[in-house]
Amino acid sequence: MSDFSQGPQAVTPHASGLTDNVAGALAYVTIIPAIVFLVLEPYNRNAFIRFHAFQCLGLSVCAFVGSMIWIIPILGWIIGLLLMPVFFVAWVLCIVNAYQGKIFKLPFIGPFVENMAK
Repeated sequence: MSDFSQGPQAVTPHASGLTDNVAGALAYVTIIPAIVFLVLEPYNRNAFIRFHAFQCLGLSVCAFVGSMIWIIPILGWIIGLLLMPVFFVAWVLCIVNAYQGKIFKLPFIGPFVENMAK
């Protein structure tokens, strides 16, 4: 059975005092906590936290690539204005679901990072 069940995860505090759901939500704040959670010892062994940290990095890369479209005059500006709210909503959904202890896989990014987190 996979570590990535759709139900809420059990809340277990680590030595630092962070529970899995709080650490998963904090991974989305910027890429810095995501990288820290992938490097630090008690967190990098937890599949739930690793999934959210990798998904944050994947979402950040997609947002960066999506922001490069702003270079194209007029058409790029219009597409960019449509893409940025989509990335913001995806980011908020990821934070809320991680805090609730759920695995929320983003389209295209989720299945890829699920394999990386195993």
